[in-house]
Amino acid sequence: MHHFGNPNFELIRHDVVEPILLEVDQIYHLACPASPVHYKFNPVKTIKTNVVGTLNMLGLAKRVGARFLLTSTSEVYGDPLQHPQVETYWGNVNPIGVRSCYDEGKRTAETLTMDYHRGAQVEVRIARIFNTYGPRMCIDDGRVVSNFVAQALRKEPLTVYGDGKQTRSFQYVSDLVEGLMRLMEGEHIGPFNLGNPGEFTMLELANVVQETIDSNAKIEFHPNTEDDPHKRKPDITRAKEMLGWEPKISLRQGLPLMVTDFQKRIFGDQSVTAATSGTGTGTSVGST
Repeated sequence: MHHFGNPNFELIRHDVVEPILLEVDQIYHLACPASPVHYKFNPVKTIKTNVVGTLNMLGLAKRVGARFLLTSTSEVYGDPLQHPQVETYWGNVNPIGVRSCYDEGKRTAETLTMDYHRGAQVEVRIARIFNTYGPRMCIDDGRVVSNFVAQALRKEPLTVYGDGKQTRSFQYVSDLVEGLMRLMEGEHIGPFNLGNPGEFTMLELANVVQETIDSNAKIEFHPNTEDDPHKRKPDITRAKEMLGWEPKISLRQGLPLMVTDFQKRIFGDQSVTAATSGTGTGTSVGST
């Protein structure tokens, strides 16, 4: 952690499922595994984190008078029947599927957040985050961008599930951080979609990764996972109008920054420049 030496920073290891007493002004509640591999590994723990953990953090916010920001997810829309997705859409979610611990857990977290706002006058904010990528991600976390980048760097086949025609929208991490801060400091509760409206199929993403890394890695098709959404694209009109926010970094600009970081961690500092030779994009350090 690059902030360990900062006297204004303190790290506390704590499970949000257990109560904690702190004196704080603002709470960014991001606790929960976001990768399907991780949240499906222990689904009961995932839903406890989303429900009991959110209750504990809202209780803390109520006790100390803190403003509370919930990082929800585009997964609350499930496999959407509306495209692109707007915040007023209620979603199409399977309540008993393998992804339900996350999808329904986050939906319940939003319910709790609004109930505490209405019933206990807690100041709250809700962000619905779409796929985000960037440096410092876990290399093998199971999410598609980190999967493709790690596989291409290791000269392994890129794993595509299903026919590869399902779509996602990919947001660079610094754009998300800016959106969360604007939401916390602003006057609007939300929910707000925070994502990049640029939409890519999985096959298109694989091609961009191959170009960025200058790789000829093959694509390997596997059976699709259960309840995998077919389309995902945020409508960010509300965030533009109320927060003055929209993403600035395209996938082709942000991906080389992530590739450089992955290259260093997988192979060390050698040949880092080779990781971005396919795009001509600079390799300046990205935000955390």
